[in-house]
Amino acid sequence: MPIKHLKLYHYPASRSARTKWMLHEVVGNSFDVEKVDLCNAVQYSAEFMRLNPNHNVPVLEITWDNGRSQYMLESAAMVAFLADAYPDAGLAPFPVASPERADYLQMLHFGSTWMDMMLWQIRAHEHVLPDSERDPRTVARYRKKFREEIEPQLAARLEQAPFVCGQKFTAADCIVGHAVVWARGYGLCGDEVFQRYIALISKRPAFGAAFADMREFVLDATEQPISARFTG
Repeated sequence: MPIKHLKLYHYPASRSARTKWMLHEVVGNSFDVEKVDLCNAVQYSAEFMRLNPNHNVPVLEITWDNGRSQYMLESAAMVAFLADAYPDAGLAPFPVASPERADYLQMLHFGSTWMDMMLWQIRAHEHVLPDSERDPRTVARYRKKFREEIEPQLAARLEQAPFVCGQKFTAADCIVGHAVVWARGYGLCGDEVFQRYIALISKRPAFGAAFADMREFVLDATEQPISARFTG
C-alpha cells in the first residue's frame, strides 16, 4: 500500500536523528517534523505517552493511502522499513536470501543494539542520572568494552572499504554512522579510520540536513526536568 504522509517526532542528535537522516535520504524534505523537548520531560506527558508508552523518540507516524495512521517506535526498524519501502534509493540489498542482505542486517542491528547499549549507559551515568544514582564503574566498563571490542571490529571493516557494508553506502551507515558520531562525543572512535568515515558520510546532503539542529542538543541534562523523571 502506498505511503501518503510521514511525520517524525524528533529531538536533535538523539536516536531520532538516524531516522531523520534516513528520511532525508529517501524522501528529501517531504515529511513533517515535530520536536519533542526531552530535557523538559515532554515525553512523559499523557499526550505523548499515548503515542509512545516507552516515553522516547523517535516516533514515526505513517499515514497510508487509505487514511489509516500507524506508529513505529524503534529507530532501527524505521530505518530498515524506509530502506525497503523506497527501493529506488538503493540503500539496502534486495530482501532475499543473500550474503549481502545478511551482512547488511547484521551491521544495521549491531549499531542499534550492541553499540547503542554501551553508549546509552555512558550517557545515562555521565549526563542524565542524578549524582546519587551514577555508577562510575558502569561508565568505565562500557568505555573499555567499546574501545577494546567495538572499535577494532568497525576499524577492520572501514580499513577494507569506505562504508560498513562495503563499497556502497547503505541504511546500515545511518545507524552505525550515528553511533560513531555519538561515540566521538565521548572521546571514543578517535582513530584516523573513523575520522575518514565521518568525513565521507558527512558529505551527504541528507546527513547535513539530519544534523543541522545538532547545536540544540543538551549534553548534560542533570539540572533539567528529565533528571527527576528519568527511568533509564
